[in-house]
Amino acid sequence: MQLRRGRPLPLGATPEPGGVNFAIASRFATAVTLLVSFPGAEDRVLEFPLDPRHHTTGDVWHALLVGLPDDIHYAYRMDRVPNPEPRIHRFDPQREVLDPYARALTGRRTWGTPSSEGAMPRRCAIASDGFDWGDDELFRIPYAEAVVYELHVRGFTQHPSSGVSQPGTFAGLVEKIPYLQELGVNVVELLPVWEFEETELDRVDPTNGKRLLNLWGYDPISFFAPKAAYASGPDDRDPVREFKEMVRSLHAAGIGVVLDVVLNHTGEGGERGPTHSLRGIDNAIYYLLDPETGAYRDYTGCANTLNSNHPRVRDLIIDTLRYWVAEMHVDGFRFDLASVLYRGEDGSVLANSPIVEQIAEDPILRHTALIAEAWDAAGVYQVGRFTSRGRWAEWNGKFRDDLRRFVKSDPGMVSALATRLVGSPDLYQASGRRPYQSINFVTCHDGFTLADLVAYGSKHNEGNGSHNSDGNDENLSWNCGSEGPSDSEEVRALRARQVRNFATLLFLSAGTPMILAGDEFGRTQRGNNNAFCQDNEISWVDWQLTGVHADLFRFFQRLIRFRRLHPVLRREAFEPGEGAGAVRVAWHGVELDAPDWSWESRSLAMHLQQADGAGADHIYLIANAHWEGHEFRLPRPSDQRWHCFVDTSHAPPHDIADPGREGALADQDRYAVGPRSVVVLVGRASP
Repeated sequence: MQLRRGRPLPLGATPEPGGVNFAIASRFATAVTLLVSFPGAEDRVLEFPLDPRHHTTGDVWHALLVGLPDDIHYAYRMDRVPNPEPRIHRFDPQREVLDPYARALTGRRTWGTPSSEGAMPRRCAIASDGFDWGDDELFRIPYAEAVVYELHVRGFTQHPSSGVSQPGTFAGLVEKIPYLQELGVNVVELLPVWEFEETELDRVDPTNGKRLLNLWGYDPISFFAPKAAYASGPDDRDPVREFKEMVRSLHAAGIGVVLDVVLNHTGEGGERGPTHSLRGIDNAIYYLLDPETGAYRDYTGCANTLNSNHPRVRDLIIDTLRYWVAEMHVDGFRFDLASVLYRGEDGSVLANSPIVEQIAEDPILRHTALIAEAWDAAGVYQVGRFTSRGRWAEWNGKFRDDLRRFVKSDPGMVSALATRLVGSPDLYQASGRRPYQSINFVTCHDGFTLADLVAYGSKHNEGNGSHNSDGNDENLSWNCGSEGPSDSEEVRALRARQVRNFATLLFLSAGTPMILAGDEFGRTQRGNNNAFCQDNEISWVDWQLTGVHADLFRFFQRLIRFRRLHPVLRREAFEPGEGAGAVRVAWHGVELDAPDWSWESRSLAMHLQQADGAGADHIYLIANAHWEGHEFRLPRPSDQRWHCFVDTSHAPPHDIADPGREGALADQDRYAVGPRSVVVLVGRASP
């Protein structure tokens, strides 16, 4: 084995003929040691101190090890001597640190095994880029055509009822692709799949004494390495290979892949947190720090904040995103707490963010979906203002909140409902964006499920070990008269109707709809609105409910199909425009041309029309959140008759029709709408 000078680029570990080139950037280290071990002998480590006279170029430390196979494991030790500011430069020469550019990590192949129970230390592995993608390409589903399905890779198939052969893994998700196709979604948004430490929590569930795990994974250890415990095979390369196989299979089924990425903080925590990588390499560059005390500035609620607009950190972010697009074939990203990307190096909010613009303009990322969670944990709320070059879509938190308020019958919400139904022009029109750049949702991983939204008036997070102090206190939920499970047929019927009201308004709204996995068949978290630490049946999708609530699955399935059949619901502009594709909107109340925008009003009718004449696409939506029924007059589309697609006041199977086979109304002039219900009529030419 020979140690040679090597080269500074690319960063990471790169196999070369006869050896491996290593390159890692550290501005403040004065001593770097490369550590190498071999599979099956992780306790025997070869150490290669790097001479700064021969193994540095600028801030990059590099070396070529000749005679080294590419199945080795590696890490680094770094030090700074002298180090007059140890609170700023947190070097620890006794600690191994991981390469930020490592494509795979070892040591945690078994889910939930901490180092104190025999897990091997994490080290970096070299993942080969060789993979037969066949004719796979990036999946360019236009936002306007997308129906997004948010899921957690482990939680989606870990429940025994999933019936998959490899539960909780990328391969397990592949086995559920036929289900996704049957439902009709065409984009999956995956909660974090990067390597994280699930055993980091020091809490137990007080209700049963079991240790709590970080299930969601919003504390990354590596930005490049897929979670090893999500792979079914034992080889170091299996996480990368199985992730690629999952993407290839989803693409072949007509489903795009969006990753929920955490580029605002890491799993290294605050001053007393663990050192995995960045803290032990260049703490002063990678994190926002108080320059006097070295304390971590926390704008994320996770004890540290990435210094995302430092040039080095910008390079890391761009390299990360490019890798997942170019090598892993993902189709887009949802950026967790994306407003952190607007923070400058002193923590202030920038008017224009270099990294936000760079992501938007990067040529490799040019055709990927960019979705911002446009707020952070320190009060910055930018929904409607994440505008760089018109590239960014946003999770529309105002859509969520306004629909929740309207459906639970709050006063003064009719005007807000109308604004959300037509794509939130108040948020997106002035910046030149389109309705489909509003990612509309009622529920997501963070908060109540849809079933719980109508069954609980307050959170029930006692099992999280924080005395029910975590999670949002204001959920805009309503339990329909009884907290939690109810034996009352009346309460259960009202909850079922409210769930259908939410679903109908979501899919009839302009914008890109997103649903939470399991909402389509009544998944519950038993009132827990912050289930990040519940690696159990609270978070796992219970597939038995697909049979129990088959009527609800059918309802969602038909709504998705109806949306696909009617271009008027997938509008791409706010202005009505001209020609065959023009969409016109008219507002009504119980009387035609008389919408009631008053404070006490709780109902609204919307007439959508695309084009004119016999071939026009007419849809009439009536939303009644009043606890009393009302009779609504109906407009008369030329040469067409109204047919009923949805009436949520009707019991299944009469709550929704098969799209294209809706029954004609006997009375074409009036429709009696029940209390707290939504009706959708569709125009069709008379026989």
